[in-house]
Amino acid sequence: QVQLVESGGGLVQAGGSLRLSCAASGLTISSYAMGWFRQVPGKEREFVAAISWTGGNRYYADSVKGRFTISRDNAKNTVYLQMDSLKPEDTAVYYCAGCEAYFSGSTSAYQYKYWGQGTQLTVSS
Repeated sequence: QVQLVESGGGLVQAGGSLRLSCAASGLTISSYAMGWFRQVPGKEREFVAAISWTGGNRYYADSVKGRFTISRDNAKNTVYLQMDSLKPEDTAVYYCAGCEAYFSGSTSAYQYKYWGQGTQLTVSS
């Protein structure tokens, strides 16, 4: 059974930093492209960042470019999202997701096959 488990969310002040982790089980992430999405109530799930299965290519939404960094440690079967210079508008539930390698860099949630349960990030002003 495939499981993606996010951790590291919480409450942080604007301008602060936080790192999210996504630990996979039942799935060898080295064969998959991975991504992070976020969602606020009443809105569609929004692409945040993605990383190719080799880690050689990274993709970011314009809203987080220069502030967020996605990375992966295939040996630990874990994906990370380092978030710096956080803003109140970053407040959301953050989801980790995995897709087939040929969809690498996809910003569409529909092309991601595996999803975590999400972790809440709240940024206070």
